[in-house]
Amino acid sequence: QVQLVESGGGLVQPGGSLRLSCVAPRTITSEFNSHVMGWYRQAPGGQRELVATITSGGGTNYADSVKGRFTISRDNSRKRIYLQMTSLKPEDTAVYYCNAHRAGTNHWGQGTQVTVSS
Repeated sequence: QVQLVESGGGLVQPGGSLRLSCVAPRTITSEFNSHVMGWYRQAPGGQRELVATITSGGGTNYADSVKGRFTISRDNSRKRIYLQMTSLKPEDTAVYYCNAHRAGTNHWGQGTQVTVSS
């Protein structure tokens, strides 16, 4: 079991920036490195959707809606991933979830709320 803890959400105005962080505090480094890590989000009344993923080697994948605005990164030694979000839009409002994926198994954090509003 991989425990994931997110932080960094909040209220921001349109055009603003936020950085989300996710840590796997009880996972040894080799176990963390064996997972593809990612961020997903779920807006009110919507389905959970992919935002971005990153492999242990740094390969990334982004949803079209966030390309050029969001950047996912990973610090394997600290067992952390980050999501730097810029040029935020009201439609980015959602609960953002950290995910660890390996061989068909998924682990999820509790989520952190991001609200983009003036």
